[in-house]
Amino acid sequence: MPQLFPRSANTFSKFSIVLGFLLVVGSLFLIAFLDRSPYVTQVGLAREQPIPFSHKHHVGGLGIDCRYCHTSVETSSFAGIPPTETCMNCHSILFSESDMLEPVRKSFRTGEPLAWNRVNDVPDYVYFDHSIHIAKGIGCATCHGRVDQMPLMMKAKTFHMGFCIECHKEPEKFVRPREHVFDPAWEPPEDQVTIGRRLVKAYGIKRELDCNICHR
Repeated sequence: MPQLFPRSANTFSKFSIVLGFLLVVGSLFLIAFLDRSPYVTQVGLAREQPIPFSHKHHVGGLGIDCRYCHTSVETSSFAGIPPTETCMNCHSILFSESDMLEPVRKSFRTGEPLAWNRVNDVPDYVYFDHSIHIAKGIGCATCHGRVDQMPLMMKAKTFHMGFCIECHKEPEKFVRPREHVFDPAWEPPEDQVTIGRRLVKAYGIKRELDCNICHR
């Protein structure tokens, strides 16, 4: 029987197999890269809001405590979005004629809440409770970054599962004294792990790694 394919077909077939393998591997790496890119995670990107609220001014400049606006953060799974009345506690007097703050005044007059665009969120299949993390000494900045340095609020962490698992596996690296939970400028000391181990014991922190802790 005559030969159907030229000898070069062997080389071509080997090249095709190698090329196909590289394309598959390359595609997986590309997908992984895109999944962690700001385009997908939105990390470092400021979202448009009804008014350009500056945490840098209010928190970093004026020293307003997180709990003044996010009133339910210590008692609820949600940190809470402040009602317009909270804004007007100050802005009925300060910058009361500012054009930029007209949406706030309109919201106060009409009773229609401002439609803030959520910056930090987890998927619907993930359960997260702010209050328990606050009670266990996990600071706001651990997840939300240095909000006191953000002229416009932006996402600081990906909130991928690996980010949560890192803390759940080794909480001693992240836990801080409860009195510093709401201090965005707090920095871990050189002996953080040693101090963290004492706090883990004192606060009764468990290394929760069961799936049903977050996926309920």
